[in-house]
Amino acid sequence: MEERGNKTIICSVFFLDIVEYSKKSVSGQISQKERFNAFLSAAISDVPVNDRIILDTGDGAAISFLGDVEDALRAALSMRSSLLSEEGQKEPALLVRMGINLGPVRLVRDINGQPNIVGDGINVAQRVMGFAGAGQILVSRSYHDAASRLSQQYAGMFSYVGSRTDKHVREHDVYSIGQPGDLTGAQKSPEHQAPLQNKQWQEWLAKSSLLLNQLRSKSKAYWDVAGVRSSELIVLLQAKFQQASQPQKGLYIGVALIPFLLLLLLIKLLNTPEGPVAKVPVAQKSLVALSPHSGVSPTSSSAVASVEKHAKSSSVREKKSTRAPKIIKKKDRPAKTEKKSTAAPKHAKRQSLVLISVKPWGEVYLDGKMVGVSPPLTKLKVSVGPHVIELKNANFPVYKRVVSIKAGKQIRINHKFAN
Repeated sequence: MEERGNKTIICSVFFLDIVEYSKKSVSGQISQKERFNAFLSAAISDVPVNDRIILDTGDGAAISFLGDVEDALRAALSMRSSLLSEEGQKEPALLVRMGINLGPVRLVRDINGQPNIVGDGINVAQRVMGFAGAGQILVSRSYHDAASRLSQQYAGMFSYVGSRTDKHVREHDVYSIGQPGDLTGAQKSPEHQAPLQNKQWQEWLAKSSLLLNQLRSKSKAYWDVAGVRSSELIVLLQAKFQQASQPQKGLYIGVALIPFLLLLLLIKLLNTPEGPVAKVPVAQKSLVALSPHSGVSPTSSSAVASVEKHAKSSSVREKKSTRAPKIIKKKDRPAKTEKKSTAAPKHAKRQSLVLISVKPWGEVYLDGKMVGVSPPLTKLKVSVGPHVIELKNANFPVYKRVVSIKAGKQIRINHKFAN
């Protein structure tokens, strides 16, 4: 370490952090950081102390390997192996994303006199890590070019993901080391050292990540402009309000309250039991139908009397009729209370859940059709009746099971691929 001081060197930088660490409670952060530190310490235990510099970033860490290039790769594979072995044993799950870069750094001393690193090498490692998903290891082109030429075994571990653009509009060619649930490196036998076969899935992930980064950069620019304009408008309104007289201030306040009052009125109308328009009672509708020429509103209390009077006068004038028409009033019948159905919908009765747990990972097929990859797929809605469920992993034999789904009953399928 002392010999390398005040020099710019080329080294491998392994950057990693905990996904959604800031959204957790304090106790949750402490628990996940303790598990994270334990796994990371085990991953770099074989690297000599003088050949590594560890930086704690709060929600993760950055390790610079000053010795062999493959030290970063071994540490990343060991870290992911520990995370996979813990999967399902503790809740919430520890989700970590990882990135590796080979680039220039400069060794310095921090405020406490401890060794530290700065430079483009660690910055690019952080950017590459930012493109990764939970449990995924991404590496830069520089690290891929160096590690893939060390041996044929290393070369078969990488697959090209695509070009990514960071928030500083700098493009990075990134490569993936397998999938989050894939066995790679020391865990794989030599005959299985091949690139991923599911190219369509990789292309979809690459395009989705690129589109997300573009939307993120554009939305940030729009929000920055909107924030500046809003601040200027607020300052202008405050100045105008302070310069106004007392009557003008009252007028301004009244105008500002009108939209809020209208909004409250609209909410009240929408929340009434019968909606914004009151319904006309059935009895009053029948009276209006019997007396279309009465000209009296059926909502008034004298509506019934007016209809009866009109009927009597018409019976006197019509001599052909010997009996005056009678107004037949329907007796008010108590409204029938509708029984609330507690039964589940028909479509819910015809389906049930199949709980799936596959380790390390597997493609799920239902009746010969692929429905997803587990993990992350853990629940599958299946119709009632017999079905064939298959679990496929390119590195192991196919697992096949015939199940009979019954309404309202769940079936659990737990399978671990092993040689």
